[in-house]
Amino acid sequence: MPTIFILGAGGRMGRNAADAFQNAGWNVVRLQRPGKAAQPGSISADPFDATDMARAAAAVKPDVIFNGLNPPYHDWARDVPRLTEACIAAARATEATVILPGNVYTFGADMPRVLTAETPHRAATKKGRIRIEMEQNWRTSGVQVINLRAGDFIDTSDSGNWFESHMTKGVSKGRLMYPGPTNQAHAWAFLPDMARAAVALAEMRDSLPRYLDLPFPGYTLTGQQLADAIASITARPIRLTRFQWPLIRALGLINPLMRELTEMRYLWHVPHQLDGSAFEALLPDFSMTPLHDALHQSLAGSQRISTQTNRWSETAASAANG
Repeated sequence: MPTIFILGAGGRMGRNAADAFQNAGWNVVRLQRPGKAAQPGSISADPFDATDMARAAAAVKPDVIFNGLNPPYHDWARDVPRLTEACIAAARATEATVILPGNVYTFGADMPRVLTAETPHRAATKKGRIRIEMEQNWRTSGVQVINLRAGDFIDTSDSGNWFESHMTKGVSKGRLMYPGPTNQAHAWAFLPDMARAAVALAEMRDSLPRYLDLPFPGYTLTGQQLADAIASITARPIRLTRFQWPLIRALGLINPLMRELTEMRYLWHVPHQLDGSAFEALLPDFSMTPLHDALHQSLAGSQRISTQTNRWSETAASAANG
């Protein structure tokens, strides 16, 4: 039975990865922060300490390490380099393959509409530059890396991301808050799908290059298309409302997280999608969850729709499908 060492298993991506690998029959070992009560199937180590992480990895003997650690935006400059160094040390100590959940920050505000592994990294934002440096460190580390690059996340619970925690708060009242123009394409990834893809790639790692930059296609939707899809689930009209960027900018004067959030506003104004051709060539039998099902799971899991609403929507969907 192969073993995967999950870093950040309590976070949205790490949690989904742990579930997917466990369902696929892998032995899952979770990183636990020092000072916390011991949990079954976990090992304690300081994720910022390269020596401690190498020690923990040597004890686990993983075939694959999944790096789901993601510090708050305002801590990236301090924390991302240290986390990367420690994870590289863990991988070198065990010759494990590392899977990274990538994003589109590296491309910058002048990115083309369709993003591939060959698209230049020209980010001018602070977080984009941090990601560029991080990815370069992985490229030159000598470790086998699978960088699975995706758009914004759709989760099955309210885990603190854009979709569940902000945009869909008003869905029960017929409102969808949208952070940009509603006619611009935006890239999305359903986390259970992304986690299943990580499993499939891990299981074929021996045939992959030392560094694989692989766009995950997910869904590409305008704000209006997203609202229409949600309306088909709730069986009621969904009105698009604006995100209060002026308020976020004002809060950024005193709140560093709000300031960092404002820096990424361009992602909602610049149309973009992730090209799926390389992904489909590697995993031709992989099937994405239908959008309706993914949104249904997300809205129900984050309690944006009631059980009664779910029954109505399922009836409506059945009628629509004949």
